[in-house]
Amino acid sequence: MGLFDSILGAVSQKHDATGEANPLMGIVGGLLAQSGGLQGLASKFAQSGQANAFQSWVGMGENQPISSNQIQTVIGSQQVDAIASRMGVDPAMASTFLAEYLPKIIDKLTPAGKIDPAADHQQGLAAMLPSLLQSLAGHSSSDQSVRA
Repeated sequence: MGLFDSILGAVSQKHDATGEANPLMGIVGGLLAQSGGLQGLASKFAQSGQANAFQSWVGMGENQPISSNQIQTVIGSQQVDAIASRMGVDPAMASTFLAEYLPKIIDKLTPAGKIDPAADHQQGLAAMLPSLLQSLAGHSSSDQSVRA
């Protein structure tokens, strides 16, 4: 089973064991909440030397990539471990997932090219969840065809 198959299986269920709404929304929403929203997350990236990458995700241009190791440094091992546990994958998979999808999520949450402190990012996450899950499913399918 590939990385995205594991993650897709973990996050595409409608409810987790506690009856909570989709775990993916809880994971990303929790990351934002624990970081102090997008502004707080931007500060974490700046403190870790990744301000330019984060700003590229917010801005209107192309998103700069970030590695799973850089994600681990910015967010911290404890938080990556907690996210991995919640996703039902190992920490390396969780940080790889975040490295691939966090830039896309931040980009979608900032359509005007700037952080809107008045925006309800939890609502934005809920609105983008179906397309994100579809993107994950598409990525999983393309992983399968590459391995076939």
